[in-house]
Amino acid sequence: MLNASFEPLCVVPIRRAVVLVLRDKAEIVARTDGELHAERLVLPAPSVIRLTHYVRVPHRSRVPLSRRAVFARDGHRCQYCSRAAENIDHVVPRSRGGTHTWENVVASCRACNSRKEDRLPAEAGFRLTRAPRAPHASLWLVATAGTLDPAWTPFLPVARSA
Repeated sequence: MLNASFEPLCVVPIRRAVVLVLRDKAEIVARTDGELHAERLVLPAPSVIRLTHYVRVPHRSRVPLSRRAVFARDGHRCQYCSRAAENIDHVVPRSRGGTHTWENVVASCRACNSRKEDRLPAEAGFRLTRAPRAPHASLWLVATAGTLDPAWTPFLPVARSA
């Protein structure tokens, strides 16, 4: 769902999107191939809707750190060996003063996480594939949605700046 200014707000269930469109609180910007049928109405299935009136949203300076968001940032890949990630790992272990922040947390596979234990990557013979950093503010959308519909790409800030 987009704000009236085309700024992405959140992901809503299709039922909520249809209600907003039917009440003239939103318009369909992009649609899927499907249709929704009611007794006296056929409506194209919306993929992206835009609110008709601007909604003021509190500014988010940083994406909240969560397991799901770390996996989304790292592409569900271990940052030590590039296999499928199952765990999160603190680069500088918390037992050694590491913080629970974006810059110190990475996705890792179970084997690498076990081998690293409470050591620094260099001490365990590991190298990070890329340095962890706080993601762009639009990652919260990916983290909440799970996957992105390709129709959403033109409306995401990351896609416009790329």
